[in-house]
Amino acid sequence: MRTFENFLGRVLSDNLGKLILRLTLGILMLFHGYNKYVTGINGIQGLVSKNGFPEFLAYGVYVGEIIVPILIIIGLYTRISSFIFAFTMGFAIYLAHSSHIFDLGRSGGLVIETPLLFMLGAIALMCLGAGRYSVDQK
Repeated sequence: MRTFENFLGRVLSDNLGKLILRLTLGILMLFHGYNKYVTGINGIQGLVSKNGFPEFLAYGVYVGEIIVPILIIIGLYTRISSFIFAFTMGFAIYLAHSSHIFDLGRSGGLVIETPLLFMLGAIALMCLGAGRYSVDQK
């Protein structure tokens, strides 16, 4: 068993883990951003104004769900981008789910599970940094 663990230690690395985390967060969020790019942000604008914020803040979704994920994927300004990403997810949880943060979904798990995973993943990446396989390290 120790031999297999040593083998994994040589093959896998912290930098590979950081790359996988960056790619996972960035690519999965790009699908959300692309959807909003194609269909528009009218729903987001409604949520923003309903919660007493200026409607123009809804355009921040393009930054948080398209630009920042691209920066995270390539590993450019990763800690700052991850902070913006986490803030975007926290704001999304507040806007869309604040009345049922602790509610359970039909198939189990929290209703806010997906945005919460995105937010916590971004916070982890903010703490870890981009790793060796990134533009930040070049």
